[in-house]
Formats: sequence, C-alpha cells, structure tokens
Amino acid sequence: MTHRFSISPIHARIPFSPSPPHRQNLAGDLHTHRPRLPLLRSQSPALYNSHFSKDHRMTDNIDNADSVKTYNDLCYDLSSLQDLASRGAWRSILDKVAQARSRSLLSKPHEHLVYLSFNAIALTKLRRFSEAVAELDLVEKGLDIYRYETYPHHYPNRHGSMAPFVLRWLHAELPSRLGKRQETLDRFYILLQFIKEKLTNNLPDSSREVWKKREGLVINSIISHHLSHKEFGVCLDLINELINRESAPVPRAILMSKLGYIQMQFGDLEGARGTFGVIERIVREQKGDTEMMNLVNRNKALMFMVEKDYASAVREYQECIDRDGSDVVAINNKALCLMYMRDLSDSIKVMENALERIPTIALNETFVVNLCSMYELAYVNHSDIKKTLSSWIARVAPDDFDTSCTRI
Repeated sequence: MTHRFSISPIHARIPFSPSPPHRQNLAGDLHTHRPRLPLLRSQSPALYNSHFSKDHRMTDNIDNADSVKTYNDLCYDLSSLQDLASRGAWRSILDKVAQARSRSLLSKPHEHLVYLSFNAIALTKLRRFSEAVAELDLVEKGLDIYRYETYPHHYPNRHGSMAPFVLRWLHAELPSRLGKRQETLDRFYILLQFIKEKLTNNLPDSSREVWKKREGLVINSIISHHLSHKEFGVCLDLINELINRESAPVPRAILMSKLGYIQMQFGDLEGARGTFGVIERIVREQKGDTEMMNLVNRNKALMFMVEKDYASAVREYQECIDRDGSDVVAINNKALCLMYMRDLSDSIKVMENALERIPTIALNETFVVNLCSMYELAYVNHSDIKKTLSSWIARVAPDDFDTSCTRI
C-alpha cells in the first residue's frame, strides 16, 4: 500500500524532502524552501537560521547603527516593536504601526521608514504579500533619497542612508511571492552589486562587517532561488566564491557545509562526502564547540540516511541530542530514521517529547507536518489526534504559523 504523505528531514538547518522508505533516490529529492525573512523569531534559532539565510535584527539594518545607544534613542518606542517581533506578534505590530500613524506619533523621516519596515515585515510574515508590496510603494521615489544629510535640522553632523536594509531585501524578495521569480533574481543581483560597491569604500571595520553580513544574506537568498529551480552550476559558483574569501577556519567550515548540501542536491554524493570530511578535520583541529561538533554528526548522519543505514544515522543524531537537547534538526531526523525502521511508536514519542519539552523551538511547520504524517500512518483515529494538536498550536503558536500543516 502506498501512503500519500510528505516527510521532511532537516539537515543542518536546511529543510528538504527525501523519499518515504519505499523510494530509492534520497539525494535526488532534496530541495530548499523559500528564503527566510531577515527579521526572524529569536526563540527558534535551531530551525529558523537556515544556512541560506541569516537572522538580522532591525538594528543591524541601519547604516549608522554604531551610534545607536538604545532602541528608543533610535526611533519612537522601537523596543516595543522589537519585543512584539521576537514573540511573533505580527498582528499586534500592524495595530501598533496603524496607531502611531493615526496619532501622528512619528516626527522624523527615519521613524516613518522604521515603522514602514516593521509593517512590511509583518505583512510578509502573515503572507499578505500584495499588501506588503503596496506598503513598499509608499516609498515612492526610492530608498536612496532618504539620507540624513537631506534633513540637517533633524540630523546635524550625520550622513548616509537612513533606509533600513530590510526594505532593500524585501523589495527584492517580494516579487517571487507573487509569482515573479525572474524579477526577484534581477533585483537581488542589483542589490548584490550595490553591496559590493559599498564594500569598495573606505569603511570603518564595524560598518564593513555589517555590510559583509548583508552580502552573505543576499548571496544565500540568491542561492535559495536558484536551488529551487535546480540551477546548480550558479549555486556552486556563488558558494565557492564565499568559501574562497573566508580564511577563518570555523566560518569556512560552515560555508563548506552549504557546499556539501548543494552537492547532495545534484547527486554528487562522493563530492559531498569529501566536503564533509574536510569539515570534520577543521572542527577536530579547532576543537570546535557543541554546535560545530553537532554539525559534523549531522553531516555523517545524512550520509548514512542516503545509504539507508538508518540505525547508524540514529546513533549520530542521538550524539547531537545528548550534547544539545534543543537540536531540533537532530530530533526531527532521528524520528524520521526510526519511522523508516518501521518504529512508528518511538518516532512519534521523540517528536511529541520535543514539542512538550521545547515548544518554542520545535513548533515549526516542517516538524508538525512530519508528526501529522506519522499519526496518519500509525492511527486509525488520526483526525482526532491532529485536532488535539491543532488546538494546542492555536494557543501557543506565533501569528505567522501556517496551521494548514496539520492537514485536518
């Protein structure tokens, strides 16, 4: 009997969908999801900090962030917006922005831009993409005219752009959410060139570091879009460019992990094995921390999964969990291996235990859809069980959680 369901392991923070046990080619089914927004829930780093995106708070997205002492020095009541975003309270952000605008509480140009940024992020998180595009259209003349020196009475002795970088990122990303993929790629490449030009300037070290992070974010976004259409050649060129420029061992190992996952996606399993071996040597020589050691174990486990040696993969994932009980990547994939070994009872226990023990980390759509698929295989009354799960999710999930993942 063939079951129609989608099971998604997560490897090193890149979700992908290998075959159910009755199918053969694991690597051939790999795919990445859409790039994540630069502003993400801080409670869930293990799942939301994808290898092909980064976690950027709003203060990272202001050009002159060095001079900012507190959030509220930067912008009216910004700490409140930050708090709401960290809790995934995106609808409350929309209400707060609307209230600030209606009461004329925003007195300076950059405050309007910051509030517009949070509004656009919230709309995008809530999958209201057309409204998010309309919000960006409010910046009618483009972001480059919003410069501190244009308003000397507000910003004496300050210069540079006041536009939060997240607006530039959203301007590039949003067309793809409306079916205009090529427009998104064109805009990302233009944005990448803009960043490269910035990096040619004589920047302070702190500003240069910020712009290098932004460059990595944009390149990772471009890679995600190309991977989604299996355009592997350009992905390899981009990731190798990043690797060749990185001299520090640990960051280089992280970039090489991305390379290994790309190699797996187009079936170069021996190449991926070699890449993972280099990473293991780097981590051993540098006496890596828990996160890096877990990265090595997850890479090993992934190769075991490709070879259908699920028992060995479980051992590797268990090592990760023993070191870090909140490693949701390892927890999810251990449960899938148990399922492939026809141990549905234990696989469900692993998933349910994680939701009970670390709900703010494990509550992710990929994790939940996998658990629901296991319910469908294990129980005749799976609809009732999924309704109970859905009711719990409704009480604890952030506003942007996609409840359709329970498939009720």
